Amino acid sequence: MPSIAIVGAGPGMGLAIARTFGANGFDIALISRNRTKLDELVGRLKDEGITAAAFPADVLDRDALTQALKDAATHFGGIDVLEYSPVGTFGSTVLTVPTETDPSHVQHEMEFQLYGAITATKAVLPAMREAGAGTLLYTTGAGSIDPVPQVGNVNAAAAALRNWVINLHKELDGTGIQAAHVAIDVMIGDSDTVVPGIKSVPAEQISPVYWDLHTTDRDKAERVFSG
Repeated sequence: MPSIAIVGAGPGMGLAIARTFGANGFDIALISRNRTKLDELVGRLKDEGITAAAFPADVLDRDALTQALKDAATHFGGIDVLEYSPVGTFGSTVLTVPTETDPSHVQHEMEFQLYGAITATKAVLPAMREAGAGTLLYTTGAGSIDPVPQVGNVNAAAAALRNWVINLHKELDGTGIQAAHVAIDVMIGDSDTVVPGIKSVPAEQISPVYWDLHTTDRDKAERVFSG
């Protein structure tokens, strides 16, 4: 069975991606900090007939993240798809406009978004190169493309991740390995989580984008979801 490792797995986008790939015969490796929450997600997926397992790790701990991905590969016999979603940003950092941003305000986000993505990629890419196949997917908000002053430090790191991913796509062209960036330009949620003036879309409507990048859109380096 093919497998996908979802780094930053949660009950929103991560669960939706897991369901999309699980419905297409994938085993699911879920990676995030909280073991209890991961176990809850594993239980929900198993109730739906999807094979899943939890591998707790903090993306800020590079050794732990690397080990979690190695453990997932051992458990499932390899990782065919990596999806990296650095979730939880807004609850874990001070948000700054550009004129009030210090290097320290960006550093945490770089660790969280770009450096975590690089670490995760280095953990799975050698096996993909050996196999001549694989998919590497990375998620940010649309501020990585069209930044918003109120979250200037977050957008700077997200833009760095986007740049790195698109460059990775170019480097891997012709190897059988797809690398692509997904920018989500909507609020993820249902009608109960709508913020006035901001479009809200259920995660289940966004997750097919990831499946398309793995299957039919392997020539694309980026998809922007705006609803």
